[in-house]
Amino acid sequence: MTAPGSPVSPGASKMSSVPWKRLELAALCAYAVVFYSAMIQRSLRLARDYTGKLYGLRAGSIPGRLNDSSDGQWRNFRGNLPVLTVVMAAFLIVANGLRYGCGLKGRGASLVWLILSLIYLCYLHGACVGFILVIAGINYAIVKLFARYKYCTGIIWSFNLAMLTLNRVYEGYSFSLFGQQLAFLDNYRGTFRWHICFNFVVLRMISFGCDYCWTLSSSHFDHKKHMQKCEVCYSGKTCYFALQEKGLSIDKYTFLTYLCYLTYAPLYIAGPVVSYNAFAAQRPCS
Repeated sequence: MTAPGSPVSPGASKMSSVPWKRLELAALCAYAVVFYSAMIQRSLRLARDYTGKLYGLRAGSIPGRLNDSSDGQWRNFRGNLPVLTVVMAAFLIVANGLRYGCGLKGRGASLVWLILSLIYLCYLHGACVGFILVIAGINYAIVKLFARYKYCTGIIWSFNLAMLTLNRVYEGYSFSLFGQQLAFLDNYRGTFRWHICFNFVVLRMISFGCDYCWTLSSSHFDHKKHMQKCEVCYSGKTCYFALQEKGLSIDKYTFLTYLCYLTYAPLYIAGPVVSYNAFAAQRPCS
């Protein structure tokens, strides 16, 4: 029996919250099952009962089945999927072949990744790769200049949100805006609109800036305490949370690694977006 007014131990409080968490998880799972079942059933009924012409459908690779090609971005991605598959396979083969065959590590491996990724981006965006590199360079300069200031993260967020807005307003910019002598580059804009894919690049630029600022202000991550709670780290490996929260040495925040992080081909189009710390920590050691 606990005496009145005596403090409740953290362990008892944690145990009492477990049933509520399980109940919440069960309720969320039940809701998801009911919701998706209803949506799938309704979609199947509409598809079966509709007898009119469906615009945007094209003959697919499976006989008797049509593909929805009404969305321009999906149609573009689907049409270029064979080429993208070949390019991605070539990237992995060449990058890993040079890495293991030539023993490339650290700066050498990052340089190979960057060159191959830029070749890939040139196929995707053509001359518009220049816009990406210019914005990335400005963001890097802002991070390095204001990292020690109190409101550095606010400045980084403001710049990146402003760039997202301008990219959409000007539809990725026309080279003719910067002079008629550059207008011919509008004929070489690649196969994918760069400002659509740039959303993920913005998240990576923000991650780099925030990780660098927090590293300078000293990390409060207690790795030993974390190991006591994490089975992955306790086994001798390193979990993603530890890679993300554990600060890197200042010399790891280089422009080369930064560009490699922003343009890394396997994650460029659809992610997932990993933090800069986690990416740089998994880079082959020098």
